[in-house]
Amino acid sequence: MQTHELIRKLIADPSCRVSEEDALALAGAGHEALFLLFEAARVRCRESRGDTVFLCSIVNAKSGKCSQDCAFCAQSSSHETGVDIYPLMDEETLVERGHAMARAGATRFGIVTSGHSLNEAEIDRVCRVTERLRKETDLTICGSLGMLDAKRGERLRSSGMGRYHHNLETSRSHFDAICTTHTYDEDIETVQLAAEMGFGVCSGGILGMGESWAQRVELALTLRDLNADTIPMNFLTPVPGTRMANRPLMPALDALKSVALFRLIAPEKRITVCGGREVTLRDFQSWLFPAGADGLMVGNYLTTAGRSLDDDLKMVTDAGLLVGEV
Repeated sequence: MQTHELIRKLIADPSCRVSEEDALALAGAGHEALFLLFEAARVRCRESRGDTVFLCSIVNAKSGKCSQDCAFCAQSSSHETGVDIYPLMDEETLVERGHAMARAGATRFGIVTSGHSLNEAEIDRVCRVTERLRKETDLTICGSLGMLDAKRGERLRSSGMGRYHHNLETSRSHFDAICTTHTYDEDIETVQLAAEMGFGVCSGGILGMGESWAQRVELALTLRDLNADTIPMNFLTPVPGTRMANRPLMPALDALKSVALFRLIAPEKRITVCGGREVTLRDFQSWLFPAGADGLMVGNYLTTAGRSLDDDLKMVTDAGLLVGEV
């Protein structure tokens, strides 16, 4: 199917699903990349998300000494990066971080921890923080706490945690080049379990790690077919000391084209653009919305600094958009 014909069908027919063949054709659109961006925005609006975007924020609640060997990660114990190393933050610090982001205008607050999973005492602390922030703010509380099992999931749900985040990071065919200490299926099982337990679920990946366009399509199709409702998209920021230290930044237009591609492949999902957008997109960050993005991660990331929150809020306002849940 020709690219223009496929886009027209996607906009007109909400039941239309992009095939792998069509997705690969979109990925290879080349000179039509800018056309893809603005048509992706039309698909987003068709899904009734209109002029509203959401803003996520996170806290790096437990840092470093991760047993996993992910090639991109500054917190992996396999890498010498000089990253800050500390145990799970105390309850009062985490609660205050949540309040600060609520005051700044964020709608979601994610508690993120390094490592394969949390122990019982750590889960208890996260649950207490969640209970307090749900009572004291309007934030949706999210957890990115590693692998999940039913017992831990039930405790987190009972505390009021509304969302669980667990990235696949890349496509199955590229995964062994990124991580060897757990399997792709373990990640998928955690995503599926979180959804079955009633969490809203975020699952996405990082682009610019040496994957091909075909592997980006593979990841997008996998995420479309998972029962997660939000896809966080990150762009690699090469960190000295990691195995990805010498990778070049993804070209800005390739990053925007990727957002549009994911939007067209998974029109019903919410797409959040997260880490790496400042260094990858630079002056093109406001183009994320016409590319089809539904939300942004604001504030600092895990081991890298984000952009000024005031600058992001101004960018949203200048684009004629409102902040809220979608």
